[in-house]
Amino acid sequence: MTSSFFPPHRTLMGPGPSDVSARVLGALSRPTIGHLDPLFVQLMDEIKGLLQYAFQTENALTLPVSAPGSAGMEACFVNLVSPGDKVIVCQNGVFGGRMQENVERCGATAIMVQDEWGHPVSLDKVAQAFADHPDASLLAFVHAETSTGVRSDAEALCALAREHNALSIVDAVTSLGGIELKVDEWGADAVYSGTQKCLSCVPGISPVTFSPAAVERIQGREHKVQSWFLDMKLVMGYWGGSSKRAYHHTAPVNDLYALHESLVMLQEEGLEAAFARHLHNHRALVAGLEAMGLSMAVAEAYRLPQLNAVNIPEGVDDAGVRTTLLNDFNLEIGAGLGALAGKTWRIGLMGFASNERNVLACLTALEAVLAAQGVDLNRGAALAAAGEVFSGR
Repeated sequence: MTSSFFPPHRTLMGPGPSDVSARVLGALSRPTIGHLDPLFVQLMDEIKGLLQYAFQTENALTLPVSAPGSAGMEACFVNLVSPGDKVIVCQNGVFGGRMQENVERCGATAIMVQDEWGHPVSLDKVAQAFADHPDASLLAFVHAETSTGVRSDAEALCALAREHNALSIVDAVTSLGGIELKVDEWGADAVYSGTQKCLSCVPGISPVTFSPAAVERIQGREHKVQSWFLDMKLVMGYWGGSSKRAYHHTAPVNDLYALHESLVMLQEEGLEAAFARHLHNHRALVAGLEAMGLSMAVAEAYRLPQLNAVNIPEGVDDAGVRTTLLNDFNLEIGAGLGALAGKTWRIGLMGFASNERNVLACLTALEAVLAAQGVDLNRGAALAAAGEVFSGR
């Protein structure tokens, strides 16, 4: 007979999911009510307001899609891209490639702007793409590229889109709650994220927000949205804000309790304080890694504080290190993806997992595992260097 599943307590310092706080896990266990219950409708309104705070927007069409970040991505593309459109897609990692796939599945043409993995999106290349394709109606890019640990200049990219009368689609899966993201001020038109990264909620929900210009395009579509479930015209009837909600789907009630709690925690801390915490812990981690003798894969100016790409030393057994960390230390870090597979580790400091204890535990465990593999390290230097950052010296 199959027995109940009881997972071990892991420290999640990979590319996601991140550690979930006891408060959020406790919210999951609250009594389930109906998804059209007046009290749940009230909760929906609160979630919408909290998401508007997190996104820094007043967009009326701001909601959590009842599926993970990949569905949020698809929701943005299928609602804004029509057959025959031209979409400029920026790729400097794995997730730009997924954007291209979405564009092509919508029957549109993807104009690819390629940049080396580990580098930000080139503004000059995007400007040239618009010059070469003045009929492009959308610009799509990743703000925080999870596969490489790189931040691109979302504000400048959105400005380029507006300058060329195009809408922007922004992947903020890893940026929301971890670094500055100002949807209204930057003029972003469609932004999607995920709950399992810097919001430190359980996986399975994708916050999205659409500008008035994006809503206007959705309302004026000549072709049906190819996805019934993700058609915002239909979803608006459920998340539209009126007291009477039209049934669309059964919302994941308890997961939304958890999202509400994680957003309340973000509001309590304050966005600026959350950004500062991520940056402070990032600086301590980097100081420790470099003192140990390791190097970072991304130039300092473009690094994500919440997702740290570290070069794997020559001759080190990548999978062996990660397996030992998991089995012996209950610590998860991420492997490199795509072109960076086997070349980098991705160490997450996202949301609830971004704290001093995790930084010091990670440095201690990584040093022990690498030393066991015979790597020449500056033993003991990592904790001292991180400690200096934490003490403010």
